[in-house]
Amino acid sequence: MNKMERVYSTLRERILDGTFSPGYRLVIGQIGDELGVSTLPVREAMRRLEAEGLLVFRPNTGAQVTPADPARYVEGMRVLALLEGYATAAAASRLRPVRLKQLDAETDAMQASMDSLDILGFSDSNRRFHAIFHKECDNPYLAALLTDTERRLDAIRSTVFTHIPRRGLASIADHRNIVAMIRAGAPALEIEVAARCHKLLTIEAFEKWRDEHSQASNGQLQADGTTIAAAEPAAASSGRTGGPARPSKRVKRAG
Repeated sequence: MNKMERVYSTLRERILDGTFSPGYRLVIGQIGDELGVSTLPVREAMRRLEAEGLLVFRPNTGAQVTPADPARYVEGMRVLALLEGYATAAAASRLRPVRLKQLDAETDAMQASMDSLDILGFSDSNRRFHAIFHKECDNPYLAALLTDTERRLDAIRSTVFTHIPRRGLASIADHRNIVAMIRAGAPALEIEVAARCHKLLTIEAFEKWRDEHSQASNGQLQADGTTIAAAEPAAASSGRTGGPARPSKRVKRAG
């Protein structure tokens, strides 16, 4: 791995795992010093990340992690709906009884977390539920796309919302329905449509929530309906830099 690849991999990982949150400013010289390289490979890595949509360059500010944008969340979720629908259908015929029991267990865990108002627990169980289909779809490229898309969404979720609209009981019911269809030997196309609709309904719930808080359109929306003035993230980020003094990871929320 050459110097540019090493810098690119390091920065990309920090962006996707939330270490560098949306709006965080990256200082080329400091990153170069930290990673022991000149500014050239850092610039090349940043341009590659810019082409991927993970960084933006702003006048008088320089490189920033792409600010959180609710529209990007919706776009990403639509892509995830298509990918997960296909992966779920592809995995359905390959699921052994032990895997079906795991799907039941994760859905039961979601119910228990909901009953105890454990949002993180609910999200973790939801993630593990869908990960079973990712692993069993027998398509490593698709599984990698799903992982990458979810991580990009996590980077957006981590600061736009403390949580997205919780569909709660409806989401749990969707999971039980999908598993029941698989047990009954439903056609792959029907399973794909059900899995895709499951994700699209999350988008619908989010858009409804966003519309209800449209009065906050000039600021960044938070889950409780309050806003952060649009100028605040830029102002805050102007004082943050890359290098050793990185911000701690933010808690991620699953959609």
